[in-house]
Amino acid sequence: MADPYIILNELAQELRPMSQGIEWFESLSAEEQSNTLRLLSHFCMQARATTEDGPESIRRSGLRATHTPAVLIARGRIDQQLGKIASLTPHDERLKSFRLLIAVPAVADGHRRERFCSDGCGHAWHRLAAGAPVETLT
Repeated sequence: MADPYIILNELAQELRPMSQGIEWFESLSAEEQSNTLRLLSHFCMQARATTEDGPESIRRSGLRATHTPAVLIARGRIDQQLGKIASLTPHDERLKSFRLLIAVPAVADGHRRERFCSDGCGHAWHRLAAGAPVETLT
């Protein structure tokens, strides 16, 4: 199986289709899904996500503003809300959380790239090649 760090970064950078990501996420056990959501929450903080990234992240994820993860991220204090989103336990909420937590670092990292990395950087996740062969998830 492919490295989850690579899969998640490729999904956030839209180098891998979300349909593959959802298929991969749904193939995980409940414990692995929870671990993945916690890892994504950590990615969001690494990307320096802010409360202002919430609305665009909701839009990109395809969630309605009334879905639980969207409601939580819109409440502010993103560091606290990300933990709550990653801790949601019903299966359908975990899937919504996955979609949102892929979108948050994508939005936040986009801002970060514009500000700090436009002339190059040392971030390994910024050097994933769009043309590189994508490893099968199964």
